[in-house]
Order: sequence, then C-alpha cells, then structure tokens
Amino acid sequence: MPSETAIITLGVATAGSTDPRIGVLVTLAAAGAWCGDNFNYLLGRWFGPWVVRRFLSGEKGTKQRAWAERSLDHYGWRLIIACRFIPGGRTVVTLTCGLVGYNHRSFMSATAVSAAIWSSYAFFIGRLGGKAFEDKPWAGLLLALGVVLAFSLLVEAYRRLRGRRTRTPSEFAQQGEQHPSTKE
Repeated sequence: MPSETAIITLGVATAGSTDPRIGVLVTLAAAGAWCGDNFNYLLGRWFGPWVVRRFLSGEKGTKQRAWAERSLDHYGWRLIIACRFIPGGRTVVTLTCGLVGYNHRSFMSATAVSAAIWSSYAFFIGRLGGKAFEDKPWAGLLLALGVVLAFSLLVEAYRRLRGRRTRTPSEFAQQGEQHPSTKE
C-alpha cells in the first residue's frame, strides 16, 4: 500500500479517537518518508557519475545539469517541499539533489520539514473525511484520496503555468519551444 494511502487510512480509521499514540504513528510516517528521501539522495550520489556519463553527456546534458543545479540553488527548500506533493516529483527531486551534489545538511532539513508537513496533511485529510462520513468510512477514504489527488493536480497545474510565464525567450529556445509572447 502506498504510504500516502496508509496515512490517510489511519486518519479515517481513527477519526473519533483521541488516543495519543496516533501522534506517534504520524511521526513514524514522517520519519519513514525522511528515510526514503535520504535513501534516494544517496542513490543519486552513488549512481550520479554513471547517470551523467550515460544520459547527461554532451552540451545538452551539461545544460540540463546546470539548469538543475541553478534551480536547486535558487529554489532549494521550496522545490523539495513542493515536489513532495507532486506525483513522482519527490523521487525526481531527491535523486537530482544527490546527483548534482546539493548540500546534504540542507537537504536533510528540507526533507524533514516536507515529511512532517506531508504526514500531518495526509493524516488530517483522512481524519476530516472520516469525521464527515463516520457511518461510511469507505466514503470518507474515497473523499480524502480525491482531495489529495485534486490538490496534487492543482499544484502541478500551477507549477506548469508559473514556469511557462517566468521562463525567458532564450530558455524557451534552448528547449526547442517558442515563447508565448513571440507567437503569431
């Protein structure tokens, strides 16, 4: 079962409970996410040289790696935290951080914050769904999963729209695209 589904299910299942041990489970979920992020970072470090030789060689690969490094230098924490909520984003960012040698201390701190936000968010979404549908917990679970999916899609749509507006015409040209302001 995916970890997000597990923590949402915990929220639904414990909607009426005040047991303090629930906080321990939410904390353990965050710790597990943090460990997974750091494992991905280390994979990026270990396999980075091979990936660079295999996929990022040549001028295009050098530009892509430089873009990733600049993005992490500029957006670092924000990118690490935001990508936790984008399907597949967490994996790409954590591996890339390792690959480009993003500061590991800063990475560990950012992933600790993102994991805590994520586990709390997922738990409380599940809990809200469970409270709203106490007689039908399965409906609460479906609602909670729907809210998480909708939130992820909104974040991704915003990211794409914002990225399109903030890129310069030369950045569009580097990627073989035409800037919207220069289209006929």
